[in-house]
Amino acid sequence: MIACLERFVHENEAESKPDDDVSSISNSLDLQGCIETGGITAVAAKDFGGLYSVKPLALIKPSGAEDIARVVKAASRTSHLTVAARGNGHSINGQAMAGGGLVIDMRSTKENHFKFLKVNGSPYIDVSGGALWEDVLKQCVSGFGLAPRSWTDYLSLTVGGTLSNAGVSGQAFRYGPQTSNVSELEVVTGKGEITVCSETQNPELFFGALGGLGQFGIITRARVKLQQAPDMVRWIRVVYSEFEDYTRDAEFLVTQKQGESFDYVEGFVFANNDDPVNGWPSVPLDQDHDFDPTHLPRTAGSVLYCLEVAFHYRNSDHPSTVDTAVSRLLGRLGFVEGLKFQVDVSYMEFLLRVKRAEEHAKANGIWDNPHPWLNLFVSKSDIVEFDRTVFKTMLKDGIGGPMLIYPLLRSKWDSRTSVALPEGEIFYIVALLRFVPKGPSVEKLVAQNQEIVQWCIKKGLDFKLYLPHYQSKEDWKRHFGNQWTRFVERKASFDPMAILAPGQKIFKRNHPSLISC
Repeated sequence: MIACLERFVHENEAESKPDDDVSSISNSLDLQGCIETGGITAVAAKDFGGLYSVKPLALIKPSGAEDIARVVKAASRTSHLTVAARGNGHSINGQAMAGGGLVIDMRSTKENHFKFLKVNGSPYIDVSGGALWEDVLKQCVSGFGLAPRSWTDYLSLTVGGTLSNAGVSGQAFRYGPQTSNVSELEVVTGKGEITVCSETQNPELFFGALGGLGQFGIITRARVKLQQAPDMVRWIRVVYSEFEDYTRDAEFLVTQKQGESFDYVEGFVFANNDDPVNGWPSVPLDQDHDFDPTHLPRTAGSVLYCLEVAFHYRNSDHPSTVDTAVSRLLGRLGFVEGLKFQVDVSYMEFLLRVKRAEEHAKANGIWDNPHPWLNLFVSKSDIVEFDRTVFKTMLKDGIGGPMLIYPLLRSKWDSRTSVALPEGEIFYIVALLRFVPKGPSVEKLVAQNQEIVQWCIKKGLDFKLYLPHYQSKEDWKRHFGNQWTRFVERKASFDPMAILAPGQKIFKRNHPSLISC
């Protein structure tokens, strides 16, 4: 498959020491960036999840794709070194770690690319894989009055990081995930080759890297589709007591044509009580409006549902025009009367809404606590049963953080990418975003996540983990289903020695001599 490679570290690698490895690599590479060892690597030994800690051999701060390619090639000439790309450290289960391997700090490349261009008359922006989406937003809006079409809720994530998974938020029902909104990538493969790819140029790598969990290459540049950015957003939350009413309206909104629905559709579950984190107080959008539970019907159960929508408009739009359009859309919904909350904010303020929550959490000292999060895609055919067992029973008192649930459309996702999805046109994203103190409770919540996943498997639900993390190859085979063969073939083509993204625990590192010449 590739030429046999000479040994890199020592004639007898079994006797080599970590310091020897670092010294050999440092001496052999002509990096424009730098290699950090010792205590400085501690940042790469942890992530946002706070559930795992795996120390790398070294932290590489590359200057660009050429440095990354040199590092991957150096690792390929050993029998054991692996390479993981680390964005802003927001993995949950150690996916961006490399125990005893080399972690590449993609943030050091954040300013390498920022170029506006038009392709067949449509606007695009070339950005670095190490750039944060929030910086892309600010530069595009301020510089061109344009913005990417599809987002994540939290924007302090790297471009390469979200594209390696999918990138989902309330715009995905219309434009698809972020992986459906790029036309070209520059990727450093597991062979250390810098490759430009698109739908027509090296398409197997292009679609493989999108949602590929970092298994086939490290994304160093992406060409992202843009559209005109609105000036303002009317941000609205309405409440439902019955899950069937909530899903009916949410599915109605996401299946309407553009101009016949809101521009953003999400939602969440919350506890029917006055708990400040899990209950009624989590719904109002400003401090001037309280949640009045007397509006709830007597039949309301242990949990309630909030549909969150947004309507974009320009400063030049007359207020009555906006009011009329919003009222027409809301008039078609069956939410609980008297439980509607709305504010008007700038487009930038809306997209950076989670940044404010981050600042608040940091001020309260809880941002750095463990985050045993669980993200799933659940088919429409099984979502009622999921609600009945998981939300209404297992999690009826809340989880100490948001419990997101809203519908997405499979037709907006490209089946050629590596993302695994449930069957059927409509499926739901479920995100259990826990913020918990350190201690024994973390282990209990991780166990509860596993209980939910095992229940889904036992009941035969059509579901997939989003941001997946499995420990066995059998679990990964089940996850990918009939896409597993394609996934393995792509791995053999682009990373035959399984050097990249070892933290995903999908493939084991191969020795150079075991690769056919």
